[in-house]
Amino acid sequence: MSDTLHPWTALRNGLRRRCPHCGKGPLLEGWLTLRGTCPACGIVYERSAGDAWAFWIIGDRIPVFLGIVAVYFGIAPQSWRQGVLFLVAMGVVLVVTIPQRLGLVTALDYLSRRYWPDPTDAIPSLPPRS
Repeated sequence: MSDTLHPWTALRNGLRRRCPHCGKGPLLEGWLTLRGTCPACGIVYERSAGDAWAFWIIGDRIPVFLGIVAVYFGIAPQSWRQGVLFLVAMGVVLVVTIPQRLGLVTALDYLSRRYWPDPTDAIPSLPPRS
């Protein structure tokens, strides 16, 4: 990497739904649609469709894993009503966190592009620090 960018900065930018490269441009159009490029620095968020599928698998499994851990450590439903409530709560968590998980997935994909660069991938240089 010719430019230095701390990985935590890129991940934090992704979770804030900002460009993982510059941190200025919005990552999403609306609530769920990933923009094609960053309006501030011009980086292409996803070069080819399906580039981030492995990161999506990780991002989708984290909330489910937390639910399994909660059941394992004793926050298990004691009746069918509590079971339904638990499943509804898990569904709400999965739906509500979609934008943050999309940002995290995009940031992970960006970091993989920075650390294992492709010569045909034109990643712009980082903006100067202010």
